[in-house]
Amino acid sequence: MPQTYKQYHISHLERMLEISRNLNSTQNLETLLDSIIEASIELIQCEASSILLYDKDAEVLEFVASPSSQKADLLNLQVPLNNSIAGRVFTECQPVIIQSEKDTNIFRKIDQKLTFETRDLLAVPLLFKDEPIGVIEAVNKTNGEPFTTKDINTLEILASHAATAIQNTRLIEEIQLAYAELEQLELLKSNFISITSHELRTPIGLILGYAEMIKESTSDKDLKEKMRVIHKSALRLTKVVEDIDQMDQYQRGQSKLVKGSVKIDNLIENIIKKFSKKASTNNISLETKIKVKDLIIGGDKEKVFTILSNLVDNSLSFTPKGGRVLISIEKSSGYMKCSVIDNGIGIPANVIPRVFDRFFQVENHMTRKHEGIGLGLSVAKTLVELHNGEIWVQSVEGKGSNFTFLLPIGSKTASLENKLPPK
Repeated sequence: MPQTYKQYHISHLERMLEISRNLNSTQNLETLLDSIIEASIELIQCEASSILLYDKDAEVLEFVASPSSQKADLLNLQVPLNNSIAGRVFTECQPVIIQSEKDTNIFRKIDQKLTFETRDLLAVPLLFKDEPIGVIEAVNKTNGEPFTTKDINTLEILASHAATAIQNTRLIEEIQLAYAELEQLELLKSNFISITSHELRTPIGLILGYAEMIKESTSDKDLKEKMRVIHKSALRLTKVVEDIDQMDQYQRGQSKLVKGSVKIDNLIENIIKKFSKKASTNNISLETKIKVKDLIIGGDKEKVFTILSNLVDNSLSFTPKGGRVLISIEKSSGYMKCSVIDNGIGIPANVIPRVFDRFFQVENHMTRKHEGIGLGLSVAKTLVELHNGEIWVQSVEGKGSNFTFLLPIGSKTASLENKLPPK
């Protein structure tokens, strides 16, 4: 029994839906475009179909998909924008139907190449975000009838699939290329940092050694002071090199934990020894508040020391004379909670989310008064996360900052849920 028009229409829509599902599940562009060609031949009932893409450099359309019997002859064959139906469709962004084999706008070089005769032709543009990227064609209705509005609608739907697939593939290729270039830049940067830090260590070491030796051996007060300044500057440079090298190692996945038992009381004692001179020189009160004695955690002692050292150094640097820096230690649900609290200049609310970024500095680099290149807090965050910990900051501009980090005492992983309200 022959199908009624309604049954045919429903069948047509079901087939379109099935084709759409298959197209959406196909990842390979060539396979997808071939499927679109097969679908257009089946649904429009034509002898052949093809997809052409615009080449911006050559300013022509090139065949990228066609029936398997024509593929070898059509591959990379070019169609000019002028004096061709495909060119007209691409330029005007409107469908075109040609119903006569005598139409002079048909680009007959294709027929000659294929030993094929184009009697009638339907072409619609491939549009992506309203911009043409190519053309899809259907050639010669098999039943001898003319192309219809329904055929145009069908081909436009298939054209939409094709345009989306092509642009997605191009985007993926661009992303892959960008990633490859980024990886190359990262490799060059890492090699530069490794070589530079290695080459700087020896001369810095010599400067430190000779400056200390001359300072101790001379009785000239002026020379002693000059050697002290040289020694202090060399130490600053050493810290910069170490921070850069440490950050680079982490970025390349080469920073490893040397786990052991970290006695927090001893750690705090060493921190106080390290920064007592800087605190007293600036008349800053450096205090501790240890709520749990003899606390021991599992971790890398040197890296935990670096975390706390960077935070204390940061607070001392941004706290004016007569200020206060407090180191607080307590236990919190299986974690060590350490806070470095100061009543310094604070951090503007709009830049708080960026304080742990590499090389970020709150002050303008042309007018800033404080030392450093903006790696201390970033290194601290990196090392905290290496311990499966969490770090954050609370600050009010003009009133001070509270840098807090959690390190698991056992094998837990710290998270923001473990934050306690500031005290």
